[in-house]
Amino acid sequence: MGATFLAFGAAVAEAGLSLPWALLCTGAVYGMAGQLVLLQVAAGGGAAMPATIAATAANARFLPMAVAIAPLLGRAGRRWWALPFIAITPWAAGMRVLPSLPEAARLPWFMGFAVATWSAAMLTTAAGHLAAPLLPPAFRAALLFANPLYFALLLAADAARPGVAPALLAGVLAAPLAYVVGGAWGLPLAGLLGGSLAFLWLRRPARLPRG
Repeated sequence: MGATFLAFGAAVAEAGLSLPWALLCTGAVYGMAGQLVLLQVAAGGGAAMPATIAATAANARFLPMAVAIAPLLGRAGRRWWALPFIAITPWAAGMRVLPSLPEAARLPWFMGFAVATWSAAMLTTAAGHLAAPLLPPAFRAALLFANPLYFALLLAADAARPGVAPALLAGVLAAPLAYVVGGAWGLPLAGLLGGSLAFLWLRRPARLPRG
């Protein structure tokens, strides 16, 4: 995750935008897809409202993630504190760890982990912005894939759990849609299609044994 935000900070500097802009974008958006869309629009001199809409659309994937993890975070009145910090890394770690914790310890654990990762994102964004002249463009591009790769490895490690393998396969099959559509809507549409395929697969009627 730190590598990804390091690359983002460097990309902001290369676009000619300030360090406060980079920190505000990371702190408020806290989702790399949305941050990259916002950076693209801001670097091109786009208007604020289209940029905000585009970043929101790119981060729409956080809605089903929040729905999935909400039951693990305790009472509704308290778990609202976790919503701003639901991103790929805290969500993936939380989905693995929280079910094994006592209910009273789940929200404190998640908040501690999430605030620590958010703080790391802020620090590495600043480091990337300051170190931008020292990072070659190809190296920065490679760093952006570090966090998605980490997330993919987490899912692969859980492939034996019920429902995970169909979701992974459906996501792979739907991934080309993100490339074809592109822009802010490619990733949410691919996620919607892949998630729907996995859901329908898991809901299919079980075959009765013969004989």
